[in-house]
Amino acid sequence: MEMKQLLKQLREARNLTQTELAQRVLVTRQAVSRWETGETQPNTETLKLLSREFDVSINTLLGSPRALVCQCCGMPLGEDGQISREPDGSFNEDYCKWCYTDGAFTYKSKDALLDFLMGHMPNPENLSDEARRSSYDGYLSGLKHWK
Repeated sequence: MEMKQLLKQLREARNLTQTELAQRVLVTRQAVSRWETGETQPNTETLKLLSREFDVSINTLLGSPRALVCQCCGMPLGEDGQISREPDGSFNEDYCKWCYTDGAFTYKSKDALLDFLMGHMPNPENLSDEARRSSYDGYLSGLKHWK
């Protein structure tokens, strides 16, 4: 769904007028109208306010142009409910909620995450533990958190 349609849908679902939404995100009613017609788009700071107001990620507001992946464990983040949050409640689109919560990482080291993966990930190819661990380690090493 395009941003213009999503913004209007989110606003109407909360029974807000354009004027009410404008007041909540510190813009004019005309700005909201232009977003909903697709004439313009909100700036970065306003996207953050809209994300908080509607409790959706910025990626969702933008029509999900990026395929988000947790930069700690590598899990695809297909739904906003999987995305981590900062202590102030804002989304942190770099991590899943299982790896990063309220400003803290769950896994204190890559070895701790590798131990978890070894105990919980299926092994359909019947690889040796050494081969599996090496494969996971290679993948994780390419993610932002472990570089």
